[in-house]
Amino acid sequence: MTTVAIVGCTHAGTFAATSILAEHPDWTVHVFERNGTLSFLSCGIALWVGDHVSDPKKMFYSSPEQLAQAGATMHMRTDVTSVDVAGKTLAYRPVDDPSAEPETLAFDKLVVTTGSRPVVPPIPGIDSPHVLLCKNWDHAIAIKSKAKEAKSAVVIGSGYIGAEIAEQFSLTGVKTTLVDGLDRPLANNFDKQITDQVAAAFEEHGVTLALGQKVTAFRDNDDDTVTVVTEKGEYTAEMAILAVGFLPNTDLFKGQVDMLPNGAIVVDDYMRASAPDVYACGDSATVFYNPTGKHDYIPLATNAVRQGLLVGRNIDKPTVKYLGTQATSAVQLYDLSLAASGLAKAGAERRGLTVHETELTEDYRPDFMLTTTPVTSILTWDPETREVKGGQFCSKADISGAANVISMAIQAKFTIDQLANVDFLFQPNFDKPVYYVGAVAMKAAAEA
Repeated sequence: MTTVAIVGCTHAGTFAATSILAEHPDWTVHVFERNGTLSFLSCGIALWVGDHVSDPKKMFYSSPEQLAQAGATMHMRTDVTSVDVAGKTLAYRPVDDPSAEPETLAFDKLVVTTGSRPVVPPIPGIDSPHVLLCKNWDHAIAIKSKAKEAKSAVVIGSGYIGAEIAEQFSLTGVKTTLVDGLDRPLANNFDKQITDQVAAAFEEHGVTLALGQKVTAFRDNDDDTVTVVTEKGEYTAEMAILAVGFLPNTDLFKGQVDMLPNGAIVVDDYMRASAPDVYACGDSATVFYNPTGKHDYIPLATNAVRQGLLVGRNIDKPTVKYLGTQATSAVQLYDLSLAASGLAKAGAERRGLTVHETELTEDYRPDFMLTTTPVTSILTWDPETREVKGGQFCSKADISGAANVISMAIQAKFTIDQLANVDFLFQPNFDKPVYYVGAVAMKAAAEA
């Protein structure tokens, strides 16, 4: 009888457990999770804050009971205190009883799905009760509770999570300041032609943009507020939300498996770590980033789900290869839809790559329609091979599907010439005779 230990159970752990049990129903699968819940869709926190969620319980797509019914032995609110990868044992005890003597489990195979933890910089005063994190269900409850009464907030970090929280605060009457060390909102996701539109939308809705300034301290005040001190100013509010990124939660395995410098466990095409019978996936592991052809760290639920499913297919023997990722994503801010896949120019430069970009702004459907609106398209491509490396889109129309088109083009190693000749549909309700993805590809091919 094969015994599997799964450490951590959010998205990757949930799908790893279900896929293993589906493939090997006679195996013994132990699942260890520190929290009392699993499968929480944290991308819904901002939507819940803005009262766009029908029922917060629906933000969970699975439960300990469902995994138990599938055959897993569940250890909820359980802390794994140590793991001996080579000796194939782990020690664990209840989170609520840290003085308890740890129990030991021997395993044949180990699945690391410990996920990520929010980055909490060593800034003076950051342990203030007014400074909240935005990652799990407990964080969501705290933010939702405080947002009911709060009239002001400072959001630190203008990535997807910070931008969405700031947007929803501003729409619910909370006076909001958005702070970031970079000089543009969503600077790691989109280029300036698009982030300028995002900045304008924030300012139109009363959000104070405190960009290009790092936080240096948090100071609690006697009137139950907190002051966020930056290099350039001070911003006082009833709460501060910290959303400055994530790091792999892999301290248990340091020195036992190969990792990137940030702690992400390096896995191969079959989700195998460097040690025998060890698998890793989700936010605790690397992904193969197709635009660069290298391992990278991109903590997205989509990556976690697909990698988790592969663990079940490959845990007995290598069977199905991981196809890699393009980090395809989208966000809605006010009336702006933004979507992207692959490399933006700034992301390419950070990785030491040279790319060309082609930009096109045109109405997304014919002018004879009673309404239409512009879409900004930016296509990133390799000047040597002409391969598509990325795409970004922004419009008041729903352009989210365009990012999926670019994702497939990157994965299939399309050139700009091939993308320009794809058979895209034309229907006046949806697009022009030349779909804007095809149009920007045609422009790129003409420029090359």
